[in-house]
Amino acid sequence: MTDVFVNYRTGDEESAAAMIARELIRRFGEDPIFFASSSIEIGQRFPKELVRAMKECEALLAVIGPRWAEVPGANGRPAIEAEQDWTRREIRTALDRGILVIPVLVGRATRIDSAILPDDLRELADCQYRRFDHRNSGPDLMALGDDLARLLPELGALDRDARAAQERAESKPRKKSAEDSGHTRMRTRDVEQHMRGSIGNLNGDLSGTFVNEPQGPVNTGQGSQYNAPHFEGDNTGVQFTAGDNSGTVHQRFERERRRSDDER
Repeated sequence: MTDVFVNYRTGDEESAAAMIARELIRRFGEDPIFFASSSIEIGQRFPKELVRAMKECEALLAVIGPRWAEVPGANGRPAIEAEQDWTRREIRTALDRGILVIPVLVGRATRIDSAILPDDLRELADCQYRRFDHRNSGPDLMALGDDLARLLPELGALDRDARAAQERAESKPRKKSAEDSGHTRMRTRDVEQHMRGSIGNLNGDLSGTFVNEPQGPVNTGQGSQYNAPHFEGDNTGVQFTAGDNSGTVHQRFERERRRSDDER
């Protein structure tokens, strides 16, 4: 099913028409966009395919450059004067069907003067137009695509750019919710670790510090860390011995006796 028919005149801004068609195909896919030079398969009947697309389309883009009304036909006269001119026939069919017709003025092309148009195309001069400039191709193509997506709901449903923008917007809340107030939260389904000591399986959320198979002293909390026997008390003269000691070592803990005034 063809939604948009890209109409142009050979000898007048074919390159602009190709750029427009290529961008619309990128954004909406090949099926809804008809561009004669790429949409008609090899071996297919040219007139038959043109007529079929003209009868199916919901909108026609008439790509018009500075020479659009002047390009000569086989007899040397302006091609637009011939009733069988394909560019003229395509536009006339769209106007007769009452579908959306958008003139796309390229570069220095000015608004169409109805006085230079055949009687069956005079209505084209009354259609609101859009502009396309090679120096501003990105924004111009985006605006044209946005117009078509808005005016043709079925085409808009195929809009890849709108779908990508929506996915980006939806991904932001998910990314934000994954942040856990400044510290990392890790789920066990995301990380598999072998733990020594037969502590079993870890399930749920693991918050804080996760240490796997430590090879030395580890302190993940607050306070002092002691890696040898430690004594605390009021006696500041505590000593520590280790290893093979000959004889007897006596250790006594008591509060330190205050000196009397006579001992000072």
